[in-house]
Amino acid sequence: MSLLDSFRSLFKSAPGPKKVQAPKPPKPTKPVKIQIVDINKRFDLLGRTGQGSMSKVWRAYDKKSGRTVCLKVLDREKTAKFEARFTGLKRPPEGEVCMALRHKNIVQTFEWGMTKEKEPFMVMELIDGVGLNFLIENRSQQLDGNRVNYLRQCADGLEFVHSRGFLHRDICPRNIMISKEGIVKIIDFGLAIPNKDDFCKPGNRTGTPDYMAPELIRRVRTDLRVDMFALGVTAYQIFTFDLPWERDPTAPEFKQVNYKGRDPREFVRDIDPKVIAFLDKAIERDPRDRFQNPADFRDGLDKLPPGL
Repeated sequence: MSLLDSFRSLFKSAPGPKKVQAPKPPKPTKPVKIQIVDINKRFDLLGRTGQGSMSKVWRAYDKKSGRTVCLKVLDREKTAKFEARFTGLKRPPEGEVCMALRHKNIVQTFEWGMTKEKEPFMVMELIDGVGLNFLIENRSQQLDGNRVNYLRQCADGLEFVHSRGFLHRDICPRNIMISKEGIVKIIDFGLAIPNKDDFCKPGNRTGTPDYMAPELIRRVRTDLRVDMFALGVTAYQIFTFDLPWERDPTAPEFKQVNYKGRDPREFVRDIDPKVIAFLDKAIERDPRDRFQNPADFRDGLDKLPPGL
């Protein structure tokens, strides 16, 4: 066989290029069908358990499941006003956010939907316990020996929220429940937002004023460290029974922007220096200097003296 014939034979036996099939287009996702419920027929309202800035909350008997639950109904107009802050963005409803959060330190949501009056509602576990704000305001002895334990559980719950791609945006003692078994439950995700650039861009100032991070108040870009600041202020209260900044009804400006937090020894004379250092870092005005995430916060707790 000549050299030319050998080349011809080689090219004939060589496999041709593989045909690549075009990827199939993704199947369109079905829109979530929101259930409409006549809550007056389904639930026996046993008594009010609280009221948020945008909702009413009842202890209720659920005739469908046969259990006593916490029923939260959002105010339609206030909810719409809050949603208007995110024009052009698809912020998931609070119920959808809560259903995505299954953790022992987060209140469990069983279902959500819309009332016949077109008000969003959620059916949640009824927590047999008290709010952390109640323990702080009453200087409860229940905090003795449990401060680090409660804060660690708060960090665990918040870490899960962040891992699911959300910011709580309203961490404060009022939104932290302690069950009779000593289990911390983070509640109220009415201000929660996805941890995405469009939602964290400058301008969206929401939260409880005393717990709002300086960068949030200044209306600059934010991230999960706003939750860490709020948890830091909560920690300060757990150890001192007071806020880092004086409340002044005549001067509504946010003091956390311009002033360093008060020395904890103003409230607890013999407080351990390591606790002071921990609290100072927890409420640092510059987000780069405070605890960066819940794991970092827990590491700080681990360095505190035992028995707090």
